[in-house]
Amino acid sequence: MGTLLIPGQISIGSIPAVNSSVSLEFGSENRGIVLPWVTSTGAVAGAVDGTMVYDLSDHKVKTKYASGWKDLSVDLTGVTGTAVDIQNSATENTDAKVSIGTPTSVPGILVLEDTDKAMVLPKVASPHLNIINPAPGMMAYDTTAKQLAVFNGTVWSFWKP
Repeated sequence: MGTLLIPGQISIGSIPAVNSSVSLEFGSENRGIVLPWVTSTGAVAGAVDGTMVYDLSDHKVKTKYASGWKDLSVDLTGVTGTAVDIQNSATENTDAKVSIGTPTSVPGILVLEDTDKAMVLPKVASPHLNIINPAPGMMAYDTTAKQLAVFNGTVWSFWKP
C-alpha cells in the first residue's frame, strides 16, 4: 500500500481549481460523480458521518449520520442492470484509499480530509436531461434548479436546501 500526499486543491476536468475553499472540484462537462457500490450499508465497517454510498440491497444512495443512514433516493425502484455493473467484477482492495488533505485513519476510498475546505459536486444543467446513460449511484449539482440530483439506477431524486 502506498501513500500519495496531495497538497492544496484538486480539480478534475477544469484547470485550475477556482475556489481556495475547495478540496476537490469538478469541471463543467455533463458528467456526475459515481459513489462506491456496497452490498448493504450494514457491510460498511467504520463508516463516519458524511460517508456516501450506493446501497445495492435496496438500490439507494445513502449518507451516514450519527443516528444511522439517510436515504437520498426517494424512489424505491432503482436497479443495477448488467449493462452498468461497473464494480461487480472488481476485487475490492480494502486497504485502498485516496486522501486529499492531511491523511488520518478515517476509512474510505476517497477521503477529503481538509478541515477548512469542501467538495463541489460536478455542476450540470438539468442532469436528468443532459447526462446520457447515468450510472446507479451518480450525483451532480443541478445548476438549473439549484439542487442536488441523485440517480438510483431508474430515476433521479432531487434535494433542495
